Amino acid sequence: MLYLPGPDDMLVLDIAYMIYLKFEEFPSALRIALFLDNMQYVKQVFTSCDGLLRKKQFCYILARHGVTFELDDEIVTDDDDREALQEIINNTKLSEGYLTLARDIEVMEPKSPEDIYKAHLLDGRASAGANVDSARQNLAATFVNAFVNAGFGQDKLMTVPSETSSGGTTGSWLFKNKEHGKASAAASLGMILLWDVDSGLAQIDKYFHSNDNHVIAGALLGVGIVNCGIKNECDPAMALLADYISKEDSTTRIGAIMGLGLAYAGSQNEQIRGNLSPILGDGKAPLDVIAFTAISLGLIYVGSCNEEVAQAIIFALMDRSDSELGDPLTRLLPLGLGLLYLGKQESVEATAEVSKTFNEKIRKYCDMTLLSCAYAGTGNVLKVQHLLGHCAQHLEKGETHQGPAVLGIAMVAMAEELGLEMAIRSLEHLLQYGEQNIRRAVPLALGLLCISNPKVNVMDTLSRLSHDSDSDVAMAATISLGLIGAGTNNARIAGMLRNLSSYYYKEASLLFCVRIAQGLVHLGKGLLTLAPYHSERLLLSPTALAGIITLLHACLDMKSIILGKYHYVLYFLVLAMQPRMLMTVDENLKPLSVPVRVGQAVDVVGQAGRPKSITGFQTHSTPVLLAAGDRAELATEKYIPLSPILEGFVILKENPEYRED
Repeated sequence: MLYLPGPDDMLVLDIAYMIYLKFEEFPSALRIALFLDNMQYVKQVFTSCDGLLRKKQFCYILARHGVTFELDDEIVTDDDDREALQEIINNTKLSEGYLTLARDIEVMEPKSPEDIYKAHLLDGRASAGANVDSARQNLAATFVNAFVNAGFGQDKLMTVPSETSSGGTTGSWLFKNKEHGKASAAASLGMILLWDVDSGLAQIDKYFHSNDNHVIAGALLGVGIVNCGIKNECDPAMALLADYISKEDSTTRIGAIMGLGLAYAGSQNEQIRGNLSPILGDGKAPLDVIAFTAISLGLIYVGSCNEEVAQAIIFALMDRSDSELGDPLTRLLPLGLGLLYLGKQESVEATAEVSKTFNEKIRKYCDMTLLSCAYAGTGNVLKVQHLLGHCAQHLEKGETHQGPAVLGIAMVAMAEELGLEMAIRSLEHLLQYGEQNIRRAVPLALGLLCISNPKVNVMDTLSRLSHDSDSDVAMAATISLGLIGAGTNNARIAGMLRNLSSYYYKEASLLFCVRIAQGLVHLGKGLLTLAPYHSERLLLSPTALAGIITLLHACLDMKSIILGKYHYVLYFLVLAMQPRMLMTVDENLKPLSVPVRVGQAVDVVGQAGRPKSITGFQTHSTPVLLAAGDRAELATEKYIPLSPILEGFVILKENPEYRED
């Protein structure tokens, strides 16, 4: 199917969907409906299936994919059942399941940034280098602390109970950060309490009473982070954030706008569109507010091809003056536009035609961004060749559109393993022959191709580039080392980053990037993944991919965005964070520990009639962690799983034919 030309590929999937439906293989039919992004098919799967337990399993699959799906009377007639199913889709139990996994693996103890840096393993120079730029180092520690303790609800910097204003307390850490650093510090509380909406909002509330606008902005962003991927009946994010989007202070506005983007990503919420769209046409609004509004609208309407939002962003781009078009933040506007067409292929053509009328400073950047977003995850070889053609040109300095073209190669080719390997080889060639602006984007593209999946050849390439004479290339490579190792606790990458921290101990900017990468490698103490693919690499979560590429576009100009005052764009990664677990539950949705075999996934081999789907397996009891490329299968016949793919939450039903003997 992945190797068929269009439109045959969609036709084959349609037929496969009908066959699965006819033979009542409902979970497989649902996966294909989600692959086709066809909500009518999703509804049909629900209405064709009778069993409530099966419907609960479908809801877990939908929740993992991150789609907003409202159940109605036609799908589930009983009100109580509908409420229970909607609760699963709304992901309200995610925090509980994640903490159950953490307790089982015994990693509940909070970790401090020093536990991650392991400075005692380095020579004296590096540990002395911690004092080079203390505000910058404190900011780095804030992010490391947020990434490492994400979702655990406790840490050693932000949630420590307040004793005195001078001791190691919540308040004191916040004020160890300068101005805009306080925004990221306050928002980090949202990351630590990730997915736990009630407890999170209660703890963030105290920052709303601050007199400092940066702290309030961070609290607003924290509210968005806590609610990310969780839908709540009361809509607390809307209630708290809506009032702040029209404030005078632009930092506060950005906090609220970005918070709404994270909390409602993929929801296509009309009320928020009504609130945010006017900002794009406001002549008095500062450029940064407009840029973040475009991104938030792109996230909320990701992959929806919404014409009203597209028009609002197009007009905002046309209204920019020449000096504004040269500003790195302006590039977030074409990205917001691109997100509307994420993975939608030909649907982008009308907008791409309009983009040809833009000012030449932004026109090519817009073209490349729209093309790469529209064909993201499709594996379309012709589009990869087209993007490679743009990267092959040797242009004068000041051309910015080759950066998104390089990222585009990775976005299109990440769909399947063969294309991925070929893209890695093509990017190696670009490193050798490309201009400097291309070399700066290559490490980021490699980071996207192998996100949370540290391949040795890519790791070695990035390690080499992290010592590059061009500091932009070195910084991009360092951040990408963090991305490929994200949530894996990979010892080799951790060692590389420790050595880099000693190598760059005098260079504050590079050391900051090393620290961020160290935080990413230990993301959620090794329980989380950033990989946007799930369901054995069949399904691509649009919101997860949108969060990653927003960060990568910001990294194309590291110095003015991430190393400037917009470092909080790092929090866009929260959209891609998911526990990399298999959690088995019984018919009452309570955790149920069963033996499972976990090994490397292989295409079916073995004796006729006894196919093997994994190799080199080990037997564990659930809940278990699954690494990239791992597959699990039940090691007992006592239960029947209700999902063909054992990952995330899987409901087990007792096998009536099972006998102990």
